[in-house]
Amino acid sequence: MSQEKTLYDKAQALIDAANSADPNRVSADGKEWPKELLYSERMSDMLSRYAPDADDAQKLAIRAQHIERWKSPRNAYPMDRIGYLKWRKDLYKIQANTAAGLLQQAGYGEDDIERVRNAVAKKNIKGNPDTQLLEDVTDLVFLEHYMLEFVGKHPDYTEEKWIEIVHKTWNKMSDSAHQFALSGAVRLPESLVPLIRKAVTDSNADSQ
Repeated sequence: MSQEKTLYDKAQALIDAANSADPNRVSADGKEWPKELLYSERMSDMLSRYAPDADDAQKLAIRAQHIERWKSPRNAYPMDRIGYLKWRKDLYKIQANTAAGLLQQAGYGEDDIERVRNAVAKKNIKGNPDTQLLEDVTDLVFLEHYMLEFVGKHPDYTEEKWIEIVHKTWNKMSDSAHQFALSGAVRLPESLVPLIRKAVTDSNADSQ
């Protein structure tokens, strides 16, 4: 086993150990999971399907996307738009620094650490390939695993509101992620497929 592979295994183990401490539990695939550990598994699974040639830094950034997210609860900030934006900005920074610290602990060099830090911090989405890849995988995982649950939490939202949400998500994704999502490779919630396709059609029309 190469030294680089050893570093990768050590870093992933540290990320997984951190997320295994999540006190929030969810059921999936016939067993109970720490919530963020399940999320990281789903992120890695989507990456292996969408971009199987991703390098180690990209794999670790994607696995660390929600690292210890429960430690920065949304309700610690004002429950308005300004509070949400401040929470999200702080959250990205905290998660990026946490991931960077774990890679340093594993023995990675500064170049890889900075790549992971920048991707997890969501820096320069359209200009940084690592960040765009993380964004693509995040959005694909949302569509496959979490959108239906999100819909259930907001029964008062109108179809127009949902189209707006999907539209915004779609616009953050790359063209290759668009093609992947519509190719059948992503298991879209059957009940939401008409809404998603309508939103995507509207988004494509706006971009022309």
